[in-house]
Amino acid sequence: MKKRISIVLLLILMALSSISLFAVDKDSQGQTLPVLEPLPIHPRVEQAIAFFLPRMHYKHQQLDDKLSAEMLNFYIDLLDNQHLYFLKSDIDLFNHYKYTLDDALRNGDLRAAYFMFNLFMKRFQERMDFVQQILGKPFDFNKSDSIELDRKNAPWATDKAQLDSLWKKRLKNEALSLKLTGKKWDDIVKRLKKRYKTRDKNMMKTESEDVFQVFMNSFAETFDPHTNYMSPKLSDDFKIRMSLSLEGIGATLQTEDDYTKVVNIVPGGPADKSGLLHPGDRIVAVGQGDKGEMVDIIGWRIDDVVQLIRGKKGTKVRLQIIPADASLSDPPKTITIVRDRIKLADRAAKSDTLEIEHNGRKIKIGVIKVPDFYLDYDAMRKGIPDYASTSRDVARLLKQLEHAGVEGIIIDLRRNGGGFLSEAVDMTGLFIKEGPVVQVRDSRGRVKVERDEDPKIVYSGPLAVLVDRFSASASEIFTAAIQDYRRGIVVGSQTFGKGTVQNIMPLSRMFPHSKQKLGQIKFTIAKFYRVNGGSTQLKGVMPDIPIPSRFDVLDVGESSEKNALAWDEIEPVDYDVFDPRLPQEIPTLKKLHEKRMQHDPEYKLILKEIGEIKRERKKNSVSLNLAVRKKLRDEREKRKKELKKLHKKLGYKKNEDFYLVETAHILGDYARMKK
Repeated sequence: MKKRISIVLLLILMALSSISLFAVDKDSQGQTLPVLEPLPIHPRVEQAIAFFLPRMHYKHQQLDDKLSAEMLNFYIDLLDNQHLYFLKSDIDLFNHYKYTLDDALRNGDLRAAYFMFNLFMKRFQERMDFVQQILGKPFDFNKSDSIELDRKNAPWATDKAQLDSLWKKRLKNEALSLKLTGKKWDDIVKRLKKRYKTRDKNMMKTESEDVFQVFMNSFAETFDPHTNYMSPKLSDDFKIRMSLSLEGIGATLQTEDDYTKVVNIVPGGPADKSGLLHPGDRIVAVGQGDKGEMVDIIGWRIDDVVQLIRGKKGTKVRLQIIPADASLSDPPKTITIVRDRIKLADRAAKSDTLEIEHNGRKIKIGVIKVPDFYLDYDAMRKGIPDYASTSRDVARLLKQLEHAGVEGIIIDLRRNGGGFLSEAVDMTGLFIKEGPVVQVRDSRGRVKVERDEDPKIVYSGPLAVLVDRFSASASEIFTAAIQDYRRGIVVGSQTFGKGTVQNIMPLSRMFPHSKQKLGQIKFTIAKFYRVNGGSTQLKGVMPDIPIPSRFDVLDVGESSEKNALAWDEIEPVDYDVFDPRLPQEIPTLKKLHEKRMQHDPEYKLILKEIGEIKRERKKNSVSLNLAVRKKLRDEREKRKKELKKLHKKLGYKKNEDFYLVETAHILGDYARMKK
């Protein structure tokens, strides 16, 4: 009964609000504000998704008031993540939907979704008008004020005056960032006005399908962050729009808080080879060739950004980026990447040898870099004998390194985002006798054990696995198995924590007689578990010997995602450990590592950098004073120069770095203990 009363009240409020909100349908520049409505097919698709996900998703979540409240929060968050558009009165109005969205999903009712979005459009337009007005007067960069950078948890503005104050600081910060790159005031104004006019123009292109996609994703994300609804258009150009792997730079991108963010780097692609672009970096401008004008892309649609970055093989693209590990006060930097096609051969595992001075003698360590777990499935299916696969290539490289007389081997899985599960299982089998590698539990609770069936061990010598925060999925399965079998030492950072399996279902299967183009749902169907019973979900794999990294303090990994599935455990399976004494030896190896670090100059610089990033992020604000920002920038540049000088002094080769060299020392200690 209470629900019915609230729905009636809500309809009255909607009717009254729609009169006040859209009686004037033009902005200050005379543009007509679009009032969007659902397409005729949308209610049926909404009902289909609402029926499908609770039954087929791994989580088996109920469609109830709890989900409704969570969904409302997700929807508001997707529209206004930084609390920069809506007023508190708007949020109070939206809260009338708190316990009714579950009913709306069942009934194919989209009035609430489109009402909230249309109000967002109005608030957005008010902000765009304010931007054009405020940029007429120069900012005073000598004042000692500051800006709160992350407003996800900030209170909503109570009136437009509060929003005006927030936006004035936001624009001042953007202007200051441009000033730090050497831009004059006239150029700054021109660029910012153009930036926001482009955002306004892009917002005006919003279509009904865009609103429906955002709303259905607010429902999908109540299950977990890897469950999504893709519109027909997004489904059609998914590969081109989201992965620039044809003729581009080789990066997967997404939009986050008006920025184009790098999600991952395609192994073997131009960005990967350049070493200049990393996951978490934000792209703010794009230029063509060596001298083409830098086009500001903040606030652009992802498909427009992709079209700008993609291009013919051999051509150059310049990207202005804010690195993921940059200080909050750092201005953007410009990098140049040559576009190219990505070949399977470029993604292949590669080996090298690393010679270090260890305890007064030179030792040689083998290194195998595995960019991802690849498999040329078509070639394998056709019976081509020398088809490419990670496990086959690594087996060959292991034999070559043993013949080269190495004292131990490092498997470098940094930035390896996963790939074929079967390859992770087969590659584990190169280092152990036959046995279980990973457990997979489906949505019905059924557990399947993936096993290595080959009793042969290709390499039985000292082994280390080097991982970082971007080692995910299949990488974590391999690393966890090596750790559980006590086959080798895991070094580096906590891994990503992606321990779930997704499937994609075209919605056309639910509408077999429909002639309309429909989208698709990506949803979680299973979860990975280690042989010891613990999940790789959320926690990932904790290294035996951790080495701090700048990325450890950033919002990277499954634990940074909203509503990620929880860590849990199931029954372990029987397996025979390789080196029973390894757990007792690790504390000694850790002490030797820590002793080296006490006097290591690069380690001290890394810790100093991590400390600075931690302090800035905890403070969650940055100065809007020019002198203060210049000082912070100069200090950071000084640290970078110190690091470059140090690398030159140490004589690092192209593929060597501090983490790899220290892992070699750890492996050298382990090899000596084994002897």
